[in-house]
Amino acid sequence: MYQPSRGLVLFVPRRKRNWTSCPAYGDTSAQSHFGPVRNPWDRQRISGGSSGGSGAAVAARLCFGALGSDTGGSIRQPSAYCGIVGLKPTYGLVSTTGVIPLSWSLDHVGPMCRTVADTSVVLQAIAGYDPRDTNSLDAVPPDYTKALGQRVATFRLGIPRAVFYEGVDPEIEHAITEALQVLRRLTSSTRDVELPTYQTLPVVGAEAYAFHTPYVTKTPELYRAATRQRIEGGSRISASAYIDGKRELDRLRRAVADVFSTVDLLVTPTTPILPQTVDEALNSPAVPPPGGVAPSLRNTQPFDIYGLPTISIPCGFSRAGLPIGLQISGPHLGESQVLALAHAYEQATEWHRRAPGV
Repeated sequence: MYQPSRGLVLFVPRRKRNWTSCPAYGDTSAQSHFGPVRNPWDRQRISGGSSGGSGAAVAARLCFGALGSDTGGSIRQPSAYCGIVGLKPTYGLVSTTGVIPLSWSLDHVGPMCRTVADTSVVLQAIAGYDPRDTNSLDAVPPDYTKALGQRVATFRLGIPRAVFYEGVDPEIEHAITEALQVLRRLTSSTRDVELPTYQTLPVVGAEAYAFHTPYVTKTPELYRAATRQRIEGGSRISASAYIDGKRELDRLRRAVADVFSTVDLLVTPTTPILPQTVDEALNSPAVPPPGGVAPSLRNTQPFDIYGLPTISIPCGFSRAGLPIGLQISGPHLGESQVLALAHAYEQATEWHRRAPGV
């Protein structure tokens, strides 16, 4: 059964009023006031973003756990790139009070740790109702540490191949194929499923601009050019487009529940691509459209849209020694099932035992 890591230390990155120090609107953590965040497994590579500092700190053994924010995948993508565990909870399960918002409708806060067990401990500490947060769920969290011992042999797994498994790097594809073989031995069945489709929603761009308007107007020089460009793009989103986007967001969060009538959990690669180099990120900072998503966040953003709990866990390494992440997602408030399967897979493999040479 679970025994927590002795002396659990949590790293909480502070978000400063100097906006240049906070790369919270990107997927690389290369554009930062203090310089690029480098991947402990390969210092020439990015750590991912935007919670890349948290991911690198946990991977480098600077702490046992950290907090990350996730609007399009910023907990899970850096967790995959840094070879650690990262959990995005159900929307509203963890309060965002005190967090500088990117998008009130999609922002999540969650733990990033070395193991699934440590992740359950941190989630237990931060989950729960907060009357100061208008999006907070008024529900009593279960004991997440007890979920680690839950029997997973009856779990039915869904494989959403459309989009999530398309155009995946061959080395990631191989690692996921191997991981699925392990999961099939642990669980009851697997079957292909389809998730509700959608176009890019303008919600993030509009809400980011709404919050940052006073600052980006008065002190634009404090923003990195790429970040400022994305934020200012939100000014071109009309009120009607934003309202339509909010209505579509509500519809998708209801529609996705139907998927879990035939399966218990969903399994995908966390990212379709391996981390690029820091130089590549600095020299070609591609700027998606307002509310759009970078290629590395393609597999993570849908679960922010759906508002569902989802975790990234290590499932292999590339030939160059770069970590690869497996993403397990569950139904609304299905953290216990997600943690149970992630823990069972972790115990059946050795990937989480590796550490970077730093």
